[in-house]
Amino acid sequence: MNWKTAFRSFYYENAEAPDDIVLSPAQTALLVIDIQNTYLETPDDPAEAERWQPFFERMNGTVIPNTAKLLDWAREKGIEVMFARIACQTEDGRDRSLSQKKPGFNYLLLPKDRADSQIVDALTPRGDEIAVTKTTDSVLTGTNLRLMLHNIGITDVIVAGIFTDQCVSSTVRSLCDESFGVVVVEDCCAAATDDLHRRELEIINMIYCHVVSSEEAMSFVK
Repeated sequence: MNWKTAFRSFYYENAEAPDDIVLSPAQTALLVIDIQNTYLETPDDPAEAERWQPFFERMNGTVIPNTAKLLDWAREKGIEVMFARIACQTEDGRDRSLSQKKPGFNYLLLPKDRADSQIVDALTPRGDEIAVTKTTDSVLTGTNLRLMLHNIGITDVIVAGIFTDQCVSSTVRSLCDESFGVVVVEDCCAAATDDLHRRELEIINMIYCHVVSSEEAMSFVK
C-alpha cells in the first residue's frame, strides 16, 4: 500500500496527496491499545469460535507479530513506548463506564489484577514504559495520558491496537482534537472483521490521522 493514496473515503477521493511525514524520536510516542489476553480467548460455543476465527488469525499472524517488531523498533529509536488496557479498579466493576456495563459484546468485567485483563505476553511492557488502565473507549478520556504526553513533550503519536472501530478510533479522534499528529498502523490493528477494520480506517484517515503500514511508519523516523 501507499499511505498517501490508500484508505481514501468519499471526502478525500480527489484530495491532494499529503506532505511527507517526518517524526522526531524525542517528540513521538508509540501507543499500543488493548491487546489483552481476554481478546485472544476462544469462545466455548463452536459456532461463535468459528465466527471469530478470522480475527484470531489476524491477531496471531499479523497484528501481534507486527506490533512486537514495531515495539522493538521504537525502543531502538528512543521513541516513548506506552500501553493502554481495559481494566477496572474494583472486583465487581462498579467503577466502569456505562458502555462497559451494558449487555452485549462491550460488556466487560476485567479487574486490573486478573490474568485475562493483562497485556499479551508477546507485547509486555518493559522497564518504566508507561501503561495506563481505562474503563472507557478513548484512552485520553479515561486516563491522564493527555497530561503525560504533554509533560514528556510528545507532539506525534503512532497508534496500534484493537479494536480499530472502537477504542482505536475513539482514541485517535481524541488525540486529533488535542492537536497531536496521529499515525495509525494498519497492520498492527484489527476489528472483529476485516470489513469493519477497513471501513473504519477509511472514516478516520486524512481527517483524524494518517493510516500507514508498519514499514511506512518506521520510515518516518530518520
